Amino acid sequence: MTVSQTVFIGGGNMARAIVGGLLAADQTASSLLIVEPQAPTREALVKDLGVTALERLSVPVPADACVVWAVKPQVLGTVMRELAPQLQGCLHVSIAAGVPVASMQQWLGTARIVRAMPNTPALVGKGITGLYAGAAVAAADRAAAQHIAEAVGLVEWVAREELLNAVTAVSGSGPAYVFYLLEAMRQAGTDLGLSPDQAYRLAVATVDGAAALAAASADGPEVLRQRVTSKGGTTFAAITRLDERQVRAHFIEAMRACHDRAVEMARELG
Repeated sequence: MTVSQTVFIGGGNMARAIVGGLLAADQTASSLLIVEPQAPTREALVKDLGVTALERLSVPVPADACVVWAVKPQVLGTVMRELAPQLQGCLHVSIAAGVPVASMQQWLGTARIVRAMPNTPALVGKGITGLYAGAAVAAADRAAAQHIAEAVGLVEWVAREELLNAVTAVSGSGPAYVFYLLEAMRQAGTDLGLSPDQAYRLAVATVDGAAALAAASADGPEVLRQRVTSKGGTTFAAITRLDERQVRAHFIEAMRACHDRAVEMARELG
């Protein structure tokens, strides 16, 4: 499906990142429309990206448009019910976390809905987005949704909607785990005599480089770790201590807590 226009309901950071990615790819500013009630945000979008941004949806939207819902999950239902009459026939992509497709179908009166779970590295074009579409969504609509998500990084489709909760646990919330690790590495480096800035630069470069090496390698993380863990050496001492403290088990437990909260949120928001 080739959409004639992409309409963003909400102009926050994620919407801004996607719009920027689409402009850098192949879409023209004239094919993009943002509805953003906050004047400072709206004015910045117009100035920085050259797109049209409106306080409210006051212009006709063509039936072959794609509508990207980028508002807070808590208000999504209210906004969808309000705007549904103006968006008949459109494809809908929601990046509002936790709100199930069934609820959106009821609010919008259509089954042409794709749910997306992006993550914050999308802000620098390095994101990964989990996508789910029900059986009623045509292949062309899936392709249109994927094109939008690919504007800010990689894409992974899941076969069942509940798997988006696992995507949340791994990649949606995943950047926070990495930042948590960076905090710990900075603190350890500082305690060992480095300046905080120097320790942080070393930590960030190490995480970035290790991720790049993992992405480029055909080997799994177990093999990559073993290659830098000589028995009796410095890395071996660190990994042994982590294993003694059951850090891996606690980390997996934390990710399961994230997943379970995502399930709860879906019930609350739906």
